[in-house]
Amino acid sequence: MMTELSQIISQIEPLNPAWLEQARERLDSLTKPRGSLGRLEELAALYVGIRGELLPALEKKWVVVFAADHGVVAEGVSAYPQEVTYQMVLNFLRGGAGINALARHAGARVAVVDIGVNHDFGPIPELIDRKVAYGSRNMAQEPALTREEALQALLVGVEMAEQATATGVDALAAGDMGIGNTTPAAALASVFTGKPVAAVTGRGTGIEDPVWRHKMAVINRALALHHPSAEDPVGALAAVGGLEIAGIAGFILGTAAARRPLVLDGFIATAGALVAKALAPAVTDYLIAAHRSVEPGHQIMLDYLGLKPLLQFQMRLGEGTGAALGLTLLEAGVRVYREMATFGEAGVADQDA
Repeated sequence: MMTELSQIISQIEPLNPAWLEQARERLDSLTKPRGSLGRLEELAALYVGIRGELLPALEKKWVVVFAADHGVVAEGVSAYPQEVTYQMVLNFLRGGAGINALARHAGARVAVVDIGVNHDFGPIPELIDRKVAYGSRNMAQEPALTREEALQALLVGVEMAEQATATGVDALAAGDMGIGNTTPAAALASVFTGKPVAAVTGRGTGIEDPVWRHKMAVINRALALHHPSAEDPVGALAAVGGLEIAGIAGFILGTAAARRPLVLDGFIATAGALVAKALAPAVTDYLIAAHRSVEPGHQIMLDYLGLKPLLQFQMRLGEGTGAALGLTLLEAGVRVYREMATFGEAGVADQDA
């Protein structure tokens, strides 16, 4: 499995600055003061650089939601019981969740992947069944995953990216569902950024002070037990990660290898990005941070990745909701780039005239 992953990683290259420069030249020729559309212009240039085409289309969009459970919930770190994970998966499939509403707004398809839910769904045509295990183990007592499970989940994410791009998807977004998953995400944030647990751990679904302090103690206990290292990203993922985080990390790698943009959601998806960056540093060229979550560790993670969020909307739902909004902004930037007239086409004098 490591050989397969290495092959994908070898396909990920930094963006060619020549494409970015050509995009900026076209943006400067459009009927507007130079730079007047701000970050929309940045998004358009980035999209051109990623696709390696002067006038790339952006039509087909997917939000892929990876769902999994977490054994660390047994430590009492979440405000919700574990069965909410599978109940929410069913809600996604019925179209009744926040991500469904916002994906419809963005004109994007929602694909739901069972990568590790502790539930037998039976045959549901709309559900993508790639279950690696029935959730992770309790990282406070033993490794959350075996190394083989972590690698398998990474490759599931790669597979989802390859399937999407093979059908002509132009832009992708990563979402998550998994009760308790802010705990492994905070653990990974501490491992990869080097920041203390207290700096990167928030309140998840809204836990009170005593549970928050207990959550930090659980994470510190897990880190002391396993000693995960950023130098061994797969090992760190196995020790204190989760299956949906691993799936998102692989999804990022596969998306970058296919030269497509990946719009990140919040805290959980960005934990996956930390793992992906450790495996292939050039993936950050392909990432767009849709928003900054209210989770305190999220800004630390974004700073580490060198990403500037598009929105600060006080969001903390997950599911890919922020990423769906990010897709709408990316598409807006591309439409400006492709559809506005140049000064020459419109017969308008530019500022150099």
